[in-house]
Amino acid sequence: MPTLPEPTPVAEHGGARVVSMCNQKGGVGKTTTTINLGASLADYGRKVLLVDFDPQGSLSVGLGINPHDIDLTVYNLLMQPDVGLHDVVVPTGVPGMDLLPSNIDLSAAEVQLVHEVGREQTLQRALAPALAEYDVILIDCQPSLGLLTVNALTASHGVIVPLECEYFALRGVALLKTTIDKVRERLNPGLEIDGVLGTMYDGRTLHSREVLERLVEAWGDTVFHTVIRRTVKFSDSTVAGEPITSYAPSSSGSDSYRQLAREVLVRWHDA
Repeated sequence: MPTLPEPTPVAEHGGARVVSMCNQKGGVGKTTTTINLGASLADYGRKVLLVDFDPQGSLSVGLGINPHDIDLTVYNLLMQPDVGLHDVVVPTGVPGMDLLPSNIDLSAAEVQLVHEVGREQTLQRALAPALAEYDVILIDCQPSLGLLTVNALTASHGVIVPLECEYFALRGVALLKTTIDKVRERLNPGLEIDGVLGTMYDGRTLHSREVLERLVEAWGDTVFHTVIRRTVKFSDSTVAGEPITSYAPSSSGSDSYRQLAREVLVRWHDA
């Protein structure tokens, strides 16, 4: 583990880095990472916008918001020209962190966008006003490689790939990398893989250790030094509707995400 300095405060906000949490396999920790990395970056003085880009609305639920009680969501922002960013953004319980919520309506966008001109850039256009206001925009993608995910990748500067330390999770990463390469080649030449994050790691099992070794063999320095270990506190904090950094601030999970926040800030600064 390299020495990760405490992040210096930012004098003014803006010039946001847009990052997609992407993996077509479900249940690997995309939403958990989006919430807790976002909250940790906000704790370090960054102004953060979370984008719930999954029709299941898990990110919204994980922050204590009932997606079915929301009048305007990211779907309205994408599909209705008269709806602006500030009509949809809602504050979270974390100072400095806002949310673009989502619900099942978003599933209709994938069908409706098919016939649109420039359909892959729809989210990029919708998020354009936010770039000057926020330091970091984190997009929680759905577990598929469909048009919504391509939209997220087209709008992003970087991708973080959360990967469960389990054999089947390894198998799908090659397909994801192919998709990222195609988006970079055809739609977004500046797209980078910011890092691969090992999640749900259990150091007591040989299987978890072997998967992590295979991950490092395949991806090298792209793999984050930070590893997110299994802990029941993640489930508890989701039920409570708040990040683990505020629900259980002294837990190992909270420490891991603060460490991840320091590591991504170092990588982004170096980039």
